[in-house]
Amino acid sequence: MAEHATPDNIGTPAPGHAPEGARSARERAVEEWRGREGAGASEPVPFRGRRGPNESAERRVVEQPADREAPQEAPPAEGTDKPAAPPKGLLRRHPVASILGGLALALAAALGYLYYDHAAHFEGTDDAFIASRQFAIAPKVAGYIAAVPVTDNQHVNAGDVIAKIDDRDYRIALAQAEAQVNAAQASIKNIDAQIDVQQAQIASGQAQVEQAQAGLVFAQQQAQRYEQLARTGSGTVQNEQQYSSQLRQQQATLTSAQANLRVAQRQLESLKAQRESANANLAQAEAQRDQARLNLSYTTVTAAQSGRVVNLTAAKGQFAAQGTALTQFVPDDIWVTANFKETQLDHMRPGQAVTLKIDAYPEREIRGHVDSVQSGSGPAFSLLPPENATGNYVKIVQRVPVKLVMDNPPEDVALGPGMSVVPYVRINPAPSLYERLRSAL
Repeated sequence: MAEHATPDNIGTPAPGHAPEGARSARERAVEEWRGREGAGASEPVPFRGRRGPNESAERRVVEQPADREAPQEAPPAEGTDKPAAPPKGLLRRHPVASILGGLALALAAALGYLYYDHAAHFEGTDDAFIASRQFAIAPKVAGYIAAVPVTDNQHVNAGDVIAKIDDRDYRIALAQAEAQVNAAQASIKNIDAQIDVQQAQIASGQAQVEQAQAGLVFAQQQAQRYEQLARTGSGTVQNEQQYSSQLRQQQATLTSAQANLRVAQRQLESLKAQRESANANLAQAEAQRDQARLNLSYTTVTAAQSGRVVNLTAAKGQFAAQGTALTQFVPDDIWVTANFKETQLDHMRPGQAVTLKIDAYPEREIRGHVDSVQSGSGPAFSLLPPENATGNYVKIVQRVPVKLVMDNPPEDVALGPGMSVVPYVRINPAPSLYERLRSAL
């Protein structure tokens, strides 16, 4: 078997040989072994010294230590003075790859700066949703639904019919109210006729009073004449008494005519009071008629503004009680509520331009503007607002709702409350470096 030499036994002279020559040859073998590059962990090394008589011609194998990190360069051959070449650097070994890598690194740095400079002109958030003042549509009167001319998610305009309720009962009630109005109007006409008659009676009474006054004047003259004749003896006492009696009769007739005139005038005032009562009855009847007419109109449920019918529950033949929701309604007037962090509001003002991207329609880019910023954070107006004065306080960044209005909302797609939106508000109107370069190119 071959004998494995180690650094300890390489320099030991074999018995029966000259120690100096054997030592020199073995040292050269060790140096040659150490100078090999890329040799394996175990490589046979030829023995170039002189052999002793007891040594075999087998080659000795020297095991390279396993903990050698890198092979050393071979020493220069004997008899030559040329030194070993120094190792080449990465740039010298791969100049093209190094240059391309440097250019790529510089390009990446430039692109990163362009992106950072452009992004600094905007504030964005993914906590944003479409909002609207949606409400429930309900009938104001009860009844069986006769027709539902709309369907789910249908767009309607202001005044379009959403549901119809059986109106026969309400038509009868309207007819009754109109009859009461007619009766009140007839009563007023009757009172007006009585007033006209009473005014004629008053005129007749005034004529009787005037007649009685004229008769009284003549009776007074006659009584004075015969009284003077009786005192002078030219007339009889009987004639004096007769005309004195006629004077008193004319006075009584005048008093009676005046009393009748006053009665007729009082009756006229009573008729006028009755007419006022009849006018009040007419107004009440007209109000009932108008209410019946309104109730009849309420049997047709219409849209107060343009929008979409959502979550329709009304069906033909269904009994709808007063105030029962027939459907939900989403108006066309919608906006975006973006909950920005309070640290993003420093440069945000109403009127700034906004770019909106809706998750449902990612290929569309909608323009808008900032309408207003809520005066207070969202939790402050919640059902249970936080009480920071109680318990342990941990400061967190609050979110403030910002109302964004769309300038060009799409009309060919359905937009409704709750849909996710990603807005970008331009807080710096000056063009970025990227925009300047793009406009220049």
